[in-house]
Amino acid sequence: MLTSSGAGRAVERTPGATAGKGLRVRKTGTTAEGGTGTRGAGRRLLVTAGPTHEPIDSVRYIANRSSGRLGVAIASAAAARGWDVTLLLGPAPIEVGDPRVRVERFRSTAELQGLLEKRFPECDVLVQAAAVADFRPVGGDPGDGQVKMRRGDGPIALRLEPTPDLLGWCAEHRRPGQVLIGFALEPADRLMASAREKLDRKRVDAVVANPLETMDSPDVEATVVFRDGHEERTGGATPKEDFAVWLLERVEAIRVPER
Repeated sequence: MLTSSGAGRAVERTPGATAGKGLRVRKTGTTAEGGTGTRGAGRRLLVTAGPTHEPIDSVRYIANRSSGRLGVAIASAAAARGWDVTLLLGPAPIEVGDPRVRVERFRSTAELQGLLEKRFPECDVLVQAAAVADFRPVGGDPGDGQVKMRRGDGPIALRLEPTPDLLGWCAEHRRPGQVLIGFALEPADRLMASAREKLDRKRVDAVVANPLETMDSPDVEATVVFRDGHEERTGGATPKEDFAVWLLERVEAIRVPER
């Protein structure tokens, strides 16, 4: 069952459905077999997905448990709906089966930053689903692949520095008419407050609020907070592939000033 609050369009409800089982997605513009759709025709979508690996030395790194599955599902669903899709995919053990999706790989936040600087100006919509590290080791791998800390060098204290705010950079450099969608992954007790704060601080058009349990899970239970103040939620755990279509329907309805 889907629910909403605040101003905005009506939300579909499935009578008698149990939580997580009543998510209804309109099939306009796509088919159950993944045929070509028209809802996103002519629009360019840039999706980021997966974790980042922040090098400690040439062998070790700091990472997270992101599977990249949700971002891949969004990219694949968008391609089926007629979008022109580019997916920036981190070091996750997942492949993209849809040949219509252009895939570029990254490992670190720095590599993703370089790809965004190149690809973001070309897109109409950015869905920033990647789980980008908040901190990275100072120094790390200098790039020659020849640095390895030895056990006898310990004890070792890692000094961390904040990573660049990639979504904030995109918001600062967006052109008129571009739509930006961010994600917030937090414990349940501060999830919604964090999502609303991120919406304002990052100056994006919507934020998808996910509880921590979403990471590395086949399902997602999310609430989407929109710039106009209204919110929509899945009402329960939903397969990420179904959620991707549901989210795209809402993204396709977002319009921002062209100037």
